[in-house]
Amino acid sequence: MAKDVAIIGVGLHRFGRFDGVSGRQQGAHAVREALKDANLSWDKVQVAYGGSQDAGNADALCNDLGLTGVPFINVANGCATGGSALASVIAAIRSGAAEIGVAVGFDKHPRGAFNPMPRDWGLEDWYGETGLMLTTQFFALKTQRYMYEHGITEDALVRVAQRAFRNGALNPNAWRQRELDYEEIATSSPVNLPLRKYMFCNPAEGGAAVVLCSAEVAKRHHPKPILVRAAVVRTRHHGSFEVFNPALAAQQAPAPTVTASKAAFEEAGVGPGDIDVMQLQDTDSGSEIIHMAENGFCQHGEQERLLRDGSTEIGGRLPINTDGGCLANGEPVGASGLRQVIEICQQLRGEAGRRQVPGAPRLGYTHVYGAPGVSGVTILERAGG
Repeated sequence: MAKDVAIIGVGLHRFGRFDGVSGRQQGAHAVREALKDANLSWDKVQVAYGGSQDAGNADALCNDLGLTGVPFINVANGCATGGSALASVIAAIRSGAAEIGVAVGFDKHPRGAFNPMPRDWGLEDWYGETGLMLTTQFFALKTQRYMYEHGITEDALVRVAQRAFRNGALNPNAWRQRELDYEEIATSSPVNLPLRKYMFCNPAEGGAAVVLCSAEVAKRHHPKPILVRAAVVRTRHHGSFEVFNPALAAQQAPAPTVTASKAAFEEAGVGPGDIDVMQLQDTDSGSEIIHMAENGFCQHGEQERLLRDGSTEIGGRLPINTDGGCLANGEPVGASGLRQVIEICQQLRGEAGRRQVPGAPRLGYTHVYGAPGVSGVTILERAGG
């Protein structure tokens, strides 16, 4: 019988820019903080999964933390790397292969937009020569099409960014801690219209780690363990509209976010209406708007009303990205998904400070999306209901 799993420790190296500090050092810091939170030492860890896109080999963390012989498996899944590492540790503990595990991600990206090589993604050079490997172009094209199909205006894009920076100003670990007013966002420099400067996240640096164990022994390690109700990763189907698609099929298929979300809700035995606080991938304002519907939290086209009436604020019915999301924190690819999980754990523990969702939230939700079409979803629950 599969074991229930709980999160007993979380650790973060603040996101941003840190000259003279390597990505691996930031990852090691996050692991040490998570182990301290769980009241454990590295030699008690029986399995680890981790990843980094630009900051080196993740299992080299063992050189910093201790050469204990622990099975450490490297994970690479785009922006879903952290969520994939987490799902892998959960599977190992559920199977009985390990009692205590660590998921970790870190990165240190060069400044500027991501601009990968086409051949690394199974594409011909022409795709890059036309500029389409710049993901800002893809997200702008997808957002433009979505706005046209569902009657969304630029007002919604501005409101997503405005809320993100407002929440980031409440988060001592956020990179961007300055509120931006509506006009500043709406008139910021165009990047790829309809998306402007303050509607995009920035490649960044940082580390995040989570310690997990069998739920039956979780309270030995932490007084407020967080139960994992679901952890799901899904890839794309033929016909879904994803990063690095060179063409669109005549008949569009559901996005991997849709299939991952449905599978997670089924595994957890709950529905979107049961979730008290959520983290959704916000590579840009348009992506968050699309992901609100793809994850089942509203109908397509309802997002603008929900943003205007305050439903997505910390005190609203659908509090989204309470820590400022990618827009305020930046995105170190390896760490980003685990940052989401850490924020939900802090919310469910009641330890989120000025950004705490009122009413003692019980169920939390995280969602990551990465190239070339990978989504990871977790559903977490405060132990004791």
